[in-house]
Amino acid sequence: MAKKRTQTKAKRPQLTEGAPAVGADGSIPVVSAREPCPCGSGRRYKACHGRAAAHAVTELVQRPFEGLRSEGDWVALRELVPAATVELALRGGLPEGVPSVTLATVLPMAWPALRRDDGSVLLGLQNDTASGDISRDLADTLQRALTAEPGTPVQGRRAPAEGPRLQDLLDPEGAFEPVVHSGFEFWVPDTEHVTPEVTASLERANAAAIPTVRLQGVDAAYWCETADKNHLRWVMPHPEEQLLDALARLHAAGRSGLGEGTRLVGSFRAHGLTVPVWDLPSGMSAEDVEKPAAEFAERLAAALASDAPLTADERRARGGLTNRQVTLS
Repeated sequence: MAKKRTQTKAKRPQLTEGAPAVGADGSIPVVSAREPCPCGSGRRYKACHGRAAAHAVTELVQRPFEGLRSEGDWVALRELVPAATVELALRGGLPEGVPSVTLATVLPMAWPALRRDDGSVLLGLQNDTASGDISRDLADTLQRALTAEPGTPVQGRRAPAEGPRLQDLLDPEGAFEPVVHSGFEFWVPDTEHVTPEVTASLERANAAAIPTVRLQGVDAAYWCETADKNHLRWVMPHPEEQLLDALARLHAAGRSGLGEGTRLVGSFRAHGLTVPVWDLPSGMSAEDVEKPAAEFAERLAAALASDAPLTADERRARGGLTNRQVTLS
């Protein structure tokens, strides 16, 4: 599983008594619920702009990456993959002075984003967010990173409730091809000027990263290696109830495995999608599981197409799968 995420709290803006403190971009700073609203209305914040802010915080978007290309990979990189990057394409192309925009699972110091010295942008995915809509928070961070001074990180904040989402900023036709890394060396492309502190940080991060490989023959499936056994974690786009029925049919028939010594052990639930998990023998590599996974995909497609009532054995299998389901988000 990906490492625990941390959040950097933004410093509260200092307000001038009796004067509105609207930001240069028209945003309203967040203040205590009982303080006067920074917009200058004379009402308390909780009775003015705080209402919309509170609603934005509590309203949870169950599938924040729905509508994005490769939704399953977005979920995997958010929750399961330690070190990976993806080149992002923006609607209308890249702004002047921004040679590239790269999504990264984790950035140094848990920064939400970083504008590098050359103007390129790194957007961190595994950060805590202030609202219930990860997509809107990431879009807000990305927009600010595109205009940040080169060589500076972008701090987190509560995104405006009416702001754009990733679905509004990213090119829907742009490729989404994750590159899984063995470590976090992509943090420092210029290794000649790495300080001892950065070297130590990299060593700690690399030591905590679980070896992970993305399968090539099926979508959003990731092999990983642990001390005792290997695993396959496969993010699937199918409706949860339909998928659990299909998995139960295969499990009851003894056809849910991926070869000798493998076992379907349960599933995660993450950002509105279901992630079945298999235990694999420690000697089974990612390359070894490619063909069995492709064959399983064919069996699953047939099981998903069935609308026959579950048999007693299939209901028991479904109950076992449900009992072993863990919600990540």
